[in-house]
Amino acid sequence: MINLKPLSNHVFLEPLEEEKKTKSGIVIPDTVEKERPMKGKVLAIGPGRLNEKGDRIGMSVKVGDIVLFKKYGPDEIEIDEKKYLVGDEDDILAVIEE
Repeated sequence: MINLKPLSNHVFLEPLEEEKKTKSGIVIPDTVEKERPMKGKVLAIGPGRLNEKGDRIGMSVKVGDIVLFKKYGPDEIEIDEKKYLVGDEDDILAVIEE
């Protein structure tokens, strides 16, 4: 893993591909055109943004969380031929608790 530190309220995500199944249990193969993932693992977070008074607002997610995010919210980047997503904390809709 690369060593990086996001700034402000940015979140660095590893997109998680989900195996697609129909209701009847048929697995859809990888050759079928896929949509962009909406689930990911938090790899790094920034310290949080500043409010109007200059106070730091802490992040509500932590490294290791599995999250759902807005489909086209985060930007896709590629590092060492692997795709990652970088977005704002506001792009995250929910933390998946298992």
